[in-house]
Amino acid sequence: MSKSEKELRLKNTHGFAYYLKRDWQLYVLLALPLAFAILFKYLPMTGLSIAFLDYDVTRGFAGSDFIGFDAFAEIFKMKDFYKALKNTIILNGLDLIIGFPAPIILAICLNEIKNKYFKRVSQTVLYLPHFLSWVIIAGIFYQFLSPDSGYINVIIRNLGGESVPFLTEKWHWLVSYCLIGVWQSMGWGTIIYLAAITGVNADLYEAAKVDGAGRWKQIWHVTLPCIRPTIVVMLIMSLGRILGVSFERPFTLSNGSVDDISYVISIFVYDYGLKNSRYNIATAVGLFQSVVGLIFVFASDRFAKSLGEEGIV
Repeated sequence: MSKSEKELRLKNTHGFAYYLKRDWQLYVLLALPLAFAILFKYLPMTGLSIAFLDYDVTRGFAGSDFIGFDAFAEIFKMKDFYKALKNTIILNGLDLIIGFPAPIILAICLNEIKNKYFKRVSQTVLYLPHFLSWVIIAGIFYQFLSPDSGYINVIIRNLGGESVPFLTEKWHWLVSYCLIGVWQSMGWGTIIYLAAITGVNADLYEAAKVDGAGRWKQIWHVTLPCIRPTIVVMLIMSLGRILGVSFERPFTLSNGSVDDISYVISIFVYDYGLKNSRYNIATAVGLFQSVVGLIFVFASDRFAKSLGEEGIV
């Protein structure tokens, strides 16, 4: 038996206690995020049983009557649910088409900036919208885009044009909603892509320069192919959230004039689940979203692997 085989056999005989003693610092660092995941991600899953109960807060889980899939049957008979489902798919689909490429393009542009000071200032400015509450963002854009007193419409009227109903007409609201979402999220989304770009081997760029490639060809033939696995993973994760939409964004940006397009699943859950105390309805909708999202993740992962990508599963 060779020396390497003996070392491998000896290594395989060590138990968990050996590695815990040797790398205890790493396990301590792992403990906090692991505890967070268990407390706030896995333990709340026990609440999914509410979807199958005629849940009463005063009686709790054990005292509530089991009703099976009655809540799901009721949901699929509601017109408001199909309206919310359609709007959610439309808004998330547009967000995916318009918003997904934005951080990739922005990350490439930031990577091409050679002035370190300007690059750092630009990154900081672009990250800031991510930390603003949607209540604040909605207030800012209502000030800018209001048909009567909005700064943008005031400028348009002063130039001889007519006011544009950015937030009070369905199709204008749809465009405004998507662009505001891109503005809020694209800066923060560049972090992952910038990290992927910094991992690209510099020798590849040098080889491309020797072959006569300019900056555009280097981006197209070196940068994009090297970060393609990251792009695929992020795309798969985005598809998994196709039915998931935050409550704050559509709720704060919507108004009575655009209810036909702004009424999404999260608002449906708020109306039926919280306002009317139908907790089983709210939980059933959430479970439905999760199952559909999981199906999208596995389907897109399988499709990515069929094209030769690694995927995430």
